[in-house]
Amino acid sequence: MRYIEVTLNTPKEELDARCEQMAAMGAGGFVIENEEDFRDFLEHNRQYWDYVDQELADSFSGVSRIKCYLTDDEEGLSILRAFRESWPELTTAFVEDSDWENNWREFYKPIEVGEKLVVVPEWEQAPDDGRIPLRLDPGLIFGTGSHATTRMCLAALEPFSGPGVRVLDLGCGSGILGIGALLLGCERCLGVDIDPKAPDVVLSNAALNEIGSDRMTAWAGDILGDEGLRARIGGGWQLVLANIVADVIIPLSGLVGRFLAPGGVFICSGIIENRWPETAAALRANSFDILDHRSEEEWHCFVCRAK
Repeated sequence: MRYIEVTLNTPKEELDARCEQMAAMGAGGFVIENEEDFRDFLEHNRQYWDYVDQELADSFSGVSRIKCYLTDDEEGLSILRAFRESWPELTTAFVEDSDWENNWREFYKPIEVGEKLVVVPEWEQAPDDGRIPLRLDPGLIFGTGSHATTRMCLAALEPFSGPGVRVLDLGCGSGILGIGALLLGCERCLGVDIDPKAPDVVLSNAALNEIGSDRMTAWAGDILGDEGLRARIGGGWQLVLANIVADVIIPLSGLVGRFLAPGGVFICSGIIENRWPETAAALRANSFDILDHRSEEEWHCFVCRAK
């Protein structure tokens, strides 16, 4: 079926009232796009990123609008006629019905990472090339293997993974790093993420790789703000991972030493180009030796060991 996409530019202060009017005329749902809300969201969620794509930011420049979708039939056209009587300035476009829920999957293909792993979306066939498949349902949480920071972390943890190694993944997201470490032979992993949805996603992805809760555990919590959580995590972890952002890694560098076993390794990434010098300085100030510094696509990754 074909749908009619209706776009109505609307002052911010009138968005709610216009939506109520359109709903009364028969519209069933709305997409609100507003530059002020977009900027406000970015400002109050800085812990999640250092970098926002300029093309995305530009797409919200000066925007305040409502979108809704009507069926391209007599019922939908009747609602559209009513809309036009009230707002002749609205614009329309036709969109074809499609499997919107699943079409995004076509963009995810197997990705070779490091020397041993290949990240395989759960609906794809694993290549028969001797690499260890890391199966993943990307879902809605960060960590698909396609981002440079994830690839660098997976490659960096390879030489430090093996039997007896306990792994702590801070900001675990989809669980991809911890799962990768377990597939490379590590004993067990605890993932921690501020997103309350993360534990379920992590355990689901672990199950795709036939990893049970005896080896993979995930908790939700604020590693920086919750001393009780830090105490619960404890120490003795031979490998600690943090693929987050510089604004988290910098303060975390003063805390992560308590989690590490003697001689343990801290791998951190998610650090955009202009933030790596201060991140490196913070790591050194907190008694870490930087064993390796990798960069890819303007992102940086550090492999460190406590002095």
